Order: sequence, then structure tokens, then C-alpha cells
Amino acid sequence: MYFDEILDMPLPYLAGPQAIADADALLAEHGDDAGMEAAARAEHSRDQGNAVQFCHWRQIERLIVLLASGDVVGTVH
Repeated sequence: MYFDEILDMPLPYLAGPQAIADADALLAEHGDDAGMEAAARAEHSRDQGNAVQFCHWRQIERLIVLLASGDVVGTVH
């Protein structure tokens, strides 16, 4: 993924430490396919009518993309 594409992507909203734990678990279990797994879980949640879980997994998908990119995004302190 190119840096410009990452900058165009909305930054994920992390509601708490569970978001990091979920992203870490998907990366450990699915490796390079972790983002696709998060997207599949988001779609499943949407199909079930669960908007809260849909949003959660969509944010996890964005987080995984950022983590996998290796680029620095946002303010660096």
C-alpha cells in the first residue's frame, strides 16, 4: 500500500484495549490475511444487523492496515 493511500484512509477509532487485542489476535492467527478476516467479520456482523460489531470490526480492519504498512501516520511526539 502506498503512503498516500494510507493518508486518505480514515484513522481507526480505538474504543479501548479490546480493539488492540482483537487486531493482535487476528494478526497472530491469520498473518497477512488478518485484514481480510476483519472485513469478513464486519460483513457478517452487518448481515446479522449488529451495527456495533460491524463498526468494531471495520475499525480493526483499518488498524491492521496501519500496522501492516510500517509507515508513520499522524503526529509523532
